[in-house]
Amino acid sequence: MAEKLKKRAGLGRWLALAIAGCVLLPIVSIAWMGFGSDGARWAHLLATVFPRYLSNSLSLMLGVGAVSLLLGTSLAYLITHLEFPGRKWAQYGLFLPLAMPSFVAAYAWVDVLEYAGPLQTTLRDLAGWSSVRDYWFPNIRSLPGAIFVLSLTLYPYVYLLARAAFRELPASGQDVARSLGLGHMRQFLRVSLPQARPAIAAGTAIVMMETLNDFGTVDYFAVQTLTTGIFSIWLESYDPGGAAQLAVLAALIVAGLLGVEKIGRRRARFHKSGRQLAPIQPQPLSSRQGAAVLLYCLVPMGLGFLIPLMVLVAPVVLDLSLWSDTGLWRAAAHSLALGGASAGLVVTLATVMVLGLQKTPAAWKKSLLTLTTVGYAFPGAVLGLGILIPLATFDNWLADLVFATFRRDPGLLLTGSAGALIVAYCVRFFAIGVGAAEAGLAAISTNIPLAASTLGRGPKDVLVNIYQPLMRGSLASAMVLVFVDTVKELPATLLLRPFNFDTLSTHVYAQASLENFHGSTPAALLIITLSLGAIFLLAKAHR
Repeated sequence: MAEKLKKRAGLGRWLALAIAGCVLLPIVSIAWMGFGSDGARWAHLLATVFPRYLSNSLSLMLGVGAVSLLLGTSLAYLITHLEFPGRKWAQYGLFLPLAMPSFVAAYAWVDVLEYAGPLQTTLRDLAGWSSVRDYWFPNIRSLPGAIFVLSLTLYPYVYLLARAAFRELPASGQDVARSLGLGHMRQFLRVSLPQARPAIAAGTAIVMMETLNDFGTVDYFAVQTLTTGIFSIWLESYDPGGAAQLAVLAALIVAGLLGVEKIGRRRARFHKSGRQLAPIQPQPLSSRQGAAVLLYCLVPMGLGFLIPLMVLVAPVVLDLSLWSDTGLWRAAAHSLALGGASAGLVVTLATVMVLGLQKTPAAWKKSLLTLTTVGYAFPGAVLGLGILIPLATFDNWLADLVFATFRRDPGLLLTGSAGALIVAYCVRFFAIGVGAAEAGLAAISTNIPLAASTLGRGPKDVLVNIYQPLMRGSLASAMVLVFVDTVKELPATLLLRPFNFDTLSTHVYAQASLENFHGSTPAALLIITLSLGAIFLLAKAHR
């Protein structure tokens, strides 16, 4: 029996290693393409477009990171430490901008703030201005405009992690600070902020990585970044080697962010004794202070979600024929199919890998799980480029094999179909599945599956009858999150989709690129509706 269990554990370990290898292959492919390309390309990029791409990317990341850091941290502190009217609803309403894709918010804000938009039109009517020469108005299609839009839709990442960190702080520190006469601001700066710094740093790193990943917003605002450069060099200049070199540079920036975030967490150590576990009790405010805090909470909700939502809803209410577009419903069907397939594969493969690595030494297990989750941090354009090369190699090998055997050419089965998209989504969002599987597994006593194995139950029986029921909640939440992230993903979808194949996100992008904002609103609303389901689960999990 012991020998049989050992063989099963070995088979599970090899299966887990195979899954991990497939997830890591695109990243290895990018590195091989980038460093193996002609050195003259590096010199050409460094002398021409690279300084502009890098400068814009860093400026965008630092700007969005700084705004999101200040906004998310301050909102989290106010929600957890102060009692004011509407606090119960505000703490969940601040999650809402996560349901608004950044590129959709960009289209909505341009519709509001452009020269022919309602705001400038009203100002001209009120002031009697006749043309743009009579007044100055900030240009939304610019780097500051991109920082504005991305900050409003990404700050909830910082808010989410900071709020969780503040809620876990012991009340004793606040009690001591108040007894020493420290006000709310000094309590925040001297007590709460230092202890929550690792979580805040992690949230800010996620925001900066999501900013680097963005394509729809920066492309619409004509801000040239590393991500737009990858598209431009590959699809317009037909230079995959140069695009791979830009992708390597973007990957190095991501690796640097991950390293800084990890160092920050390692150096920060805070310990709580058993007497310090009493939770923080929010302190009541006066009516005037409470109203001011509530208004501060409502501003990012309004700017990041409510105003763009109203801009999107107005056209489809006034013109119901927008819903009759056959391309819209075909794109919706594609998104549902791709999202469902990707969510199922991610959760299944991640669960198999996590279970297969149970008997692996702890250091190896931790390293391997960490490596397989870095795909979530890499921009979709980078992963799209990395996936295309190994898939094209496999497709050509398979086509040659089929032709040699049956004398029939099957074509490109993966790169010529939606299969490439599913692979890209699985690599991009594998971290969500791994996190859910680890969380679900941690709640199961090791004695239960061990007892089942000693009673002669095979791995399949243990998986179906023990692990699956006990891990169902965590895995279901992961499937919803992967599904929604798949529906919202734009860069990788644009690079890998088959000809004449649209999803909801690419449908919105295509219509907005043609300056047909009204035609893009139904698809945008469908994306937001699906995203709200994930936000509901997220809010429920963080009560």
